[in-house]
Amino acid sequence: MGMIDRDNQAVRYVRFQSPHRNNRGNFTGVFGLVNNLAREGRLSDEQESFRRRNNSWYNAAYTDPSTVDPHVYDDEINPGAAAWFKPSAAHLLARLPGYLEILSAHGVDCQALRSADPGRIIYEDDVQIVVVPYALNATATHESTDIHK
Repeated sequence: MGMIDRDNQAVRYVRFQSPHRNNRGNFTGVFGLVNNLAREGRLSDEQESFRRRNNSWYNAAYTDPSTVDPHVYDDEINPGAAAWFKPSAAHLLARLPGYLEILSAHGVDCQALRSADPGRIIYEDDVQIVVVPYALNATATHESTDIHK
């Protein structure tokens, strides 16, 4: 698809999240959205099996930033901190359609955001960054693609 940002640079990072803020004022990511459905007991046996199997795979495949820096998601220190996939994470992105199918089956909105500069980087490894998003009126731009609904 070759998404391009306003500065005509190839978009580098991608994030899947709710288009709506949660009760803490943040946008819940795709894994959190599916995990919330599981906590509420709303997943079928097949969906729960998929979630458990794939969550375990993701836990083994890449680092949870909070295990490196326990304050990375602290709202007082890093308000709104959110993880974004790097282009090098193609193997991680390949499993996301199953999560998106679960969300769609339950009528939960999810959108894909793509940006060359999603915020101030506070953590980085080979497959992801965690950023504190810029203020709403900042110059950074995101291109959004609604996944469903």
